[in-house]
Amino acid sequence: MARFKTLDDLEVAGKTVLVRVDFNVPMRDGKVTDDTRIRRALPTIKELSAAGAKVLLLSHFGRPKGKAVPEMSLQPVVGPLAAVLGSQVTFASDCIGPEAEAVVSGLGDGEVALLENLRFHAGEEANDPDFVAALAKLGDVYLGDAFSAAHRAHASVDGLARALPAGAGRLMQAELEHLGSALGNPERPVAAVVGGAKISSKLDLLGNLVEKVDLLVIGGGMANTFLNAQGIGVGASLCEYDMAETARQILDRAEEDGCDVILPSDAVVAKKLAAGAECQIVPVREVPADTMILDAGPDTAADLARRLAACKTLVWNGPLGCFEFPPFDAATNQVAQAAAALTKSGSLLSVAGGGDTVAALAHAGVAESFSYISTAGGAFLEWLEGKTLPGVKALEDAA
Repeated sequence: MARFKTLDDLEVAGKTVLVRVDFNVPMRDGKVTDDTRIRRALPTIKELSAAGAKVLLLSHFGRPKGKAVPEMSLQPVVGPLAAVLGSQVTFASDCIGPEAEAVVSGLGDGEVALLENLRFHAGEEANDPDFVAALAKLGDVYLGDAFSAAHRAHASVDGLARALPAGAGRLMQAELEHLGSALGNPERPVAAVVGGAKISSKLDLLGNLVEKVDLLVIGGGMANTFLNAQGIGVGASLCEYDMAETARQILDRAEEDGCDVILPSDAVVAKKLAAGAECQIVPVREVPADTMILDAGPDTAADLARRLAACKTLVWNGPLGCFEFPPFDAATNQVAQAAAALTKSGSLLSVAGGGDTVAALAHAGVAESFSYISTAGGAFLEWLEGKTLPGVKALEDAA
């Protein structure tokens, strides 16, 4: 595991600490509808505050493309943040310049301020040195605490970490430590569950995983593409027929690397995708031509649960079926619940993340029972693909 500094290594008392958080939260009509990301930032904020640091929070929100867009202001986050923090939060109407500097000079030790949306300035996404300098001027120390933005080489993610003494906040630290133990230096056997609609969007991911895991479970629409590549008819199912050769290459590489690839042996099929649609369970080699595969079948789910019991580490990305439409959530629910039970018993380290995964595991009632669930979408996927994340590399270089 590459080393980076954490809060344990930095002197913060009496200093102004710039913390890059991810407050790009869901909002409707100017109100925050889900405060998960705000809550996840609390450990770092509270620890800094208790240590007597002045805490300056930096975040982006939406895609304003370098212009001040009133609907994308971070002002609506102030109330929910103050509520969960249990103390006052000051808001600065800009993230650099006189407004930001005035707020900083008015902060007492232990107090917290949130700066306006970083992306109101084009310099943020351009990683512009002048913009980095204007941000750096506000503080003494930088903490990266937004793993979900770590795949972007932006000013507040990469540039600032190189301009000030820098380390990882508690959320970033937890994320990197869990990911490191899941794929960096894992306890074997390691299993990966990869679901989702298209193999074309997960080629790099599958290519990296076959080299790193012992067991690769492929579900969702992607599994149909692999079944077709093996000459199995998938009826009217979602399938990327033009990716057959690529799928075969991935299976060949898996065999070379000693990775066991598991595809569904039975399937739940229906003529239409809708909640409560009439469906039947068939072996995958007997899918009727006018039906779609919408979930892995019960035999497949039971087999996966059994195989996971022999594993020590699990990385999960994507559902096994169309979980948003019961009864096509059964396989995802059953396998996720089995993984959760193994995690609770202490025999399995389970790390999940990316896109629909968080929603699928919450739907299965196991969101609290995995070892770690990453709220990062793109960054989690790029990390799984084996890519270098600029925001992580900057912290490693700083150390």
